[in-house]
Amino acid sequence: VLRCLGIPTRVITNFNSAHDKNLNLSIDKYIDVSGNNLHLSEDSVWNFHVWNESWFIRRDLGSFYDGWQVLDATPQEKSKGIYQCGPASTKAIKEGDVNLDYDSPFVFAAVNADCVTWIRYSKKRKETIYSDTRKIGKFISTKAVGSNSRVDVTANYKYPEVKEISFKISYSQYKNSLVDDRKILVTAV
Repeated sequence: VLRCLGIPTRVITNFNSAHDKNLNLSIDKYIDVSGNNLHLSEDSVWNFHVWNESWFIRRDLGSFYDGWQVLDATPQEKSKGIYQCGPASTKAIKEGDVNLDYDSPFVFAAVNADCVTWIRYSKKRKETIYSDTRKIGKFISTKAVGSNSRVDVTANYKYPEVKEISFKISYSQYKNSLVDDRKILVTAV
């Protein structure tokens, strides 16, 4: 319909798409001390999810957010009391501007949520035992114009994943670095 109105529109597929039911920007899994799943969260990860993008000028958000906007014709959650999703700016999603209207937090989580496993010791005590920051939002794609080729648009939604670099320093080196940081802070204030 949007194409019929002359609005540029394309279909987007997101692989490993998070469904963040409680909008805390993470997909939470709870286990007990024996490792049994407690089924306390309605969050899930879908193999893929498909939505549309359309090119809009965003006078309501400012020109920085002009460009591709996410519109989901098959929303699974209510937004402001009705089943709707978007238009959420892909620039807002990439920048993590989750305080904007039009379901930016939901779309941000769909492509960038952390998968967190918690061990629950009691109703009041839980502890993170694992967090995967790279699982969600893979091979975000659209179809190429004029061919059946896939175009990867992941960079429109998120910055490249940073490789973790592990290094070891002594406690005294760490302690000295904190002292240096305090000197910088005091000087800056």
